[in-house]
Amino acid sequence: MSILGLKKKQPKTFKVKVITMDAEMEFSCEVKWKGKDLFDLVCRTVGLRETWFFGLRYTVKDTYAWLKPDKRVLDQEVPKDSPITFHFLAKFFPEKVEEELVQEITQHLFFLQVKKQILDEEIFCSPEASVLLASYAVQAKYGDYDPNFHKPGFLAQDELLPKTVLMQYQMTADMWEEKISAWYAEHHGIARDEAEMEYLKIAQDLEMYGVSYYDITVSAPGCDSRVGVRRSLEGPPVSRRQQNKRDTDLLLGVDAQGLHIYSPNSKLSPNKSFPWSGIRNISYSEKEFTIKPLDKKKDVFKFYSSQLRVNKLILQLCIGNHDLFMRRRKVDSIEVQQMKAQAKEEKARKKMERQILAREKQMREEAERAKEEMERRLFQLQDEARLANEALLRSEETADLLAEKAQIAEEEAKLLAHKAAEAEQERQRLEVNAMKTKEEKRLMEQKMREAEQLAVKLVEQSERRLKEADHLKQDLSEAKDAERRAKQKLLEITKTTYPLIAAYSAPAATAAAPPEADSAYAAASSSRLDFKDSDMKRLSMEIERERLEYMEKSKHLQDQLKELKSEIESLKLEEQQQQQQQQQRRASATYALRDGRAYVPQAPEIRPTRLRWPSSTRSEDEERRRDPRGRLQDGRLLDARDGIAADALQADRFGSSSRRSLGRGACAPALVGAADFGRRV
Repeated sequence: MSILGLKKKQPKTFKVKVITMDAEMEFSCEVKWKGKDLFDLVCRTVGLRETWFFGLRYTVKDTYAWLKPDKRVLDQEVPKDSPITFHFLAKFFPEKVEEELVQEITQHLFFLQVKKQILDEEIFCSPEASVLLASYAVQAKYGDYDPNFHKPGFLAQDELLPKTVLMQYQMTADMWEEKISAWYAEHHGIARDEAEMEYLKIAQDLEMYGVSYYDITVSAPGCDSRVGVRRSLEGPPVSRRQQNKRDTDLLLGVDAQGLHIYSPNSKLSPNKSFPWSGIRNISYSEKEFTIKPLDKKKDVFKFYSSQLRVNKLILQLCIGNHDLFMRRRKVDSIEVQQMKAQAKEEKARKKMERQILAREKQMREEAERAKEEMERRLFQLQDEARLANEALLRSEETADLLAEKAQIAEEEAKLLAHKAAEAEQERQRLEVNAMKTKEEKRLMEQKMREAEQLAVKLVEQSERRLKEADHLKQDLSEAKDAERRAKQKLLEITKTTYPLIAAYSAPAATAAAPPEADSAYAAASSSRLDFKDSDMKRLSMEIERERLEYMEKSKHLQDQLKELKSEIESLKLEEQQQQQQQQQRRASATYALRDGRAYVPQAPEIRPTRLRWPSSTRSEDEERRRDPRGRLQDGRLLDARDGIAADALQADRFGSSSRRSLGRGACAPALVGAADFGRRV
């Protein structure tokens, strides 16, 4: 056989592109294929067995048509493009999706188509129902809600709500997503096919679900409230404006339950309905479409469409929906029963698989949780072991430290016992010292009283000595005046008597004594006068010097008395402090605990304060070396009292010597002069 013969025997083909709701397929078809051949090929490829709901739709000019199964594909009004495009869609809708849709693929295709019609607003849906349907769509696509996986914004790329719903409320995409996620979280545990079935069960209750709408025209005069509208063909032709005034534009809806007449502005509630159970016959003649009720008493309803192709399409949909309506009222065929049994077994198997999967998932989650718990417990035990080791090391170090502290405590206990003994001895010694201090205090007070009495006496003596010094000064001045007067009188007597004495005594003197004797007498007289002057000056200087010394000693004695009083006050304060400390020591415990060690408070050492006089303290040897005048042999005073007594004794001696000197100084010159003058006479 030649190659040319083989080419002639090969059948001619053409390209076909079939678009389903979730895929696109291309086929190579033979020219002689009918619509049923192509439809069966698509159903086998998809795996669909419930073929009576679907069909292949194509576009013709400004409308669409369904591919006829009993006619060749190329003989129909399909587009002449290459490849020829068909849409595999649901042509007829079930009354109850849960009972009629058996296969899972059938449910999935219906779900996708109804979802698209709702989003394209071919089926009206309220906002509340739209959100609920969107939540089931999300459940079918993403599975169970997981907050760790489904973060905010995971629905940003999905189209879930109609545009009219989005524009109706002033809400952001995040707010819509939050509402949908709230419903989505409640669908936990629902499988994909169950979510799609729930979606279809809600959608089948919508007013526009499964309804195909077509524009029709009815005549106004033929309107009857019982049977509908009937148009009369009799009469002369009228103009378009008059025809518009007389004709009424309506909508015809075809669905699984029957035919419905709608107003153009309302597709939700029909004005008139013709259920399939009440229709006896449906036919058309060119553009006129006739509906004959089952009740012969009712009038026939007629309407007109714009094109003959539309009437054919309406009739085709009516026949198919009516056949399905009648089929639902009959017993299922063997094929459908087998399909339902298989679907039931498949559902039971899938349910079992889902249960097993859920149980395995739960077991896996429990295992993972147990693993996490074990890991957490392991980490916790490791941490506890590490902490225990650290605590053990710390306890060992603490034990060593405690052993050292115990040893130190023993040593400190011994030391404290020793210190306690010493403290007891010190306490006894302090008690003895306190007794001595009291005795010394008594003696000091006695000495202070004696010193005060002596000071009073010295003050009185000093006042008396000051008065005596004033008297002495006065006596001195009087003596000087008497001396001056005596000198003047002596000079006067000498001047008046000297010539007479010289005259009477000259011969005798000349005979009795030589001239050298006269000169000697004159020299002795002058020397005697000079001696009297120098003695007076010396006596005045001595009196002044002794007065100054007495004043200095009095001042020094007052300073000593002040120091003595201040030392006595300090001794009193120290004694009060000692008494307070002794009371505190008696009230407090003998031992105290400080920083974990025994501590014995030591009493402060009280040293007896010995009163020191400004002058050096007198000893027994110095007492023996004291001279009768109250002075030490080395010129130092013994003590304050002895010094004060010595000063008083010296002052008495100074007063007596002064008086004696004044007596001699004031009277001696006159007496000597008188004696000399008598002798000479």
